[in-house]
Amino acid sequence: MKTISTALAALALAGCAAMEPAVPPTAFRITAPQFADNAMLQPKNAGNFAKNPNCTGQNVSPALQWINAPADTRSFVLIWDDQAGRNGLGVSHAVVYGIPASVSSFAEGELAAAPTSGRFVAGKNILGMHWLGPCSPKGNAPQHYVLTFIATSLEPGALPSGMTRPEVLKALEGGKALRAASLAFRFAQ
Repeated sequence: MKTISTALAALALAGCAAMEPAVPPTAFRITAPQFADNAMLQPKNAGNFAKNPNCTGQNVSPALQWINAPADTRSFVLIWDDQAGRNGLGVSHAVVYGIPASVSSFAEGELAAAPTSGRFVAGKNILGMHWLGPCSPKGNAPQHYVLTFIATSLEPGALPSGMTRPEVLKALEGGKALRAASLAFRFAQ
């Protein structure tokens, strides 16, 4: 009887986990074609920074695509954070903005490279670069890396390169942020 009760409870919990709310087809959203939301990133996606022994990857950014931006969108901002990094103080891993409204995707590795063809403006993360993949301490449980993608009313060239996360967010105040979508990744090594 105990085995049957345990099996039924497990089945009920599995059913609840599978019941995600339906996403309206017109919703603004961002996806990574090779990863589901909350998926584990691959070792190649980890950051590569010689001064940090936890940054052992190739710093390959995942491919991203988005749809249904608000009609008056002029550009997008991408911010990628690890809220558990630095022992809970948080780490800004990516600050990218000035993405023209005409752009609807990035290929794998494109965001980690230098900006080309006016596809984005490089900001500065906590280490002064625009993109750094995950650098979770070895032996930790998987950490969540949240990518926030913001549709804005700013023209693509409105902000100078080299802005930090707080500077970009301050520049979006006053109604310039139109809508946001998010995507979570996990990483452990």
